Amino acid sequence: MLPERALAGVRNRPFGIYVHVPFCATRCGYCDFNTYTAGELGTSASPQSWMEGLRRELDAAAEMTGAPTVDTVFVGGGTPSLLGGDGLADVLGAIRSSFGVASGAEVTTESNPESTSPEFFDRLRTGGFTRISLGMQSAAQHVLKVLDRTHTPGRAVSAALEARAAGFEHVNLDLIYGTPGERDEDLDASLDAVLSAGVDHVSAYALIVEDGTALARKVRRGELPAPDDDVLASRYERIDARLAEAGLTWYEVSNWARSNGAGASEATGDWRGASEATGDWRGASEATGDWRGASEARGESRCRHNLGYWDGGNWWGAGPGAHSHVGGVRWWNVKHPARYAEQLAAGRLPVGGSEQLTVEDLHVERVMLTARLRTGLPVAELDAGEQRAAEEVAADGLLVREHDHFVLTGRGRLLADAVIRTVLR
Repeated sequence: MLPERALAGVRNRPFGIYVHVPFCATRCGYCDFNTYTAGELGTSASPQSWMEGLRRELDAAAEMTGAPTVDTVFVGGGTPSLLGGDGLADVLGAIRSSFGVASGAEVTTESNPESTSPEFFDRLRTGGFTRISLGMQSAAQHVLKVLDRTHTPGRAVSAALEARAAGFEHVNLDLIYGTPGERDEDLDASLDAVLSAGVDHVSAYALIVEDGTALARKVRRGELPAPDDDVLASRYERIDARLAEAGLTWYEVSNWARSNGAGASEATGDWRGASEATGDWRGASEATGDWRGASEARGESRCRHNLGYWDGGNWWGAGPGAHSHVGGVRWWNVKHPARYAEQLAAGRLPVGGSEQLTVEDLHVERVMLTARLRTGLPVAELDAGEQRAAEEVAADGLLVREHDHFVLTGRGRLLADAVIRTVLR
């Protein structure tokens, strides 16, 4: 049971639901997410048993939390699009049945370009989804091959155009940069493709070689070189410059969104001036005191669900291996889909572990997360020693003080982890 203090005020803040779909057609060589192919699962679990478990978990979650209205939904994986349009509509229907979904809620699903179609996007649109996130990674065939991606290079752009034609205003494309064998011209081709799709959001991540993956084994055997830090920095700067030129502004170190209508201040070119009344992008709605529905008024292109993570919000993660956070309590589900379904069928929440965050834990996480945002580190939330450390970092050109926040500079974004460690030392 969640303690009373964790549930206090849960209805007064935005509440998100994350749903983890653990199924994939094939396993990408770089991926260490909690995913399973049909061959790996055999008869131990299926989309049907997973869905039955999901309904049970959502019902239990609603009872435990008092069923706050859901402001954001994010269906991730794995490959959610393998469920098809009807399957994903059923997922959203289950959330509506257990919790209720706010008017103007942001509802996102990840999709593999190869398992989408115009009919798929039409079904999602009529089913209540508002945002699509497509895994593109690269436009270069040889780069996709190194990553063990199965989609053809042009399919991601075609899928994005199909989503937009179906009425989705908010479409994201994911890129991975720094893959062994990727050249500058390959990255440029990927950026050309992204921009030709007219999407309003781009996520770009440096390739990380995760332990236990097929990619890590190839690097260890010397079959592929490890990503080069200098190359990664150069590629990041290249991405940022191209996207900024096209009107996509960074709002988190690895995320860019189209800035028109996002409440940016013309005078400062930043994102903090979303509400003239409050001076705070989180408080854009005077009526509710939060950013619930604020994006609809401003044509928001940033991912509100992820902003909830970065701002220390409350969310319930449903599905095998999903993580949750409510009121300073964090927990995570058992990983295997069969074990997940078994525990729920037996009337137990499928919790694999949990922790209650201390005041110090919450402060450290607040610094770690807000430092990565364009809105920056609130000066008032830093103690005297942390403020001095931040001023020293600013003197080195990695932070800049804007009003009452410390914001990463372009060079600071390349060294964000080091900046955070220095401030928290």
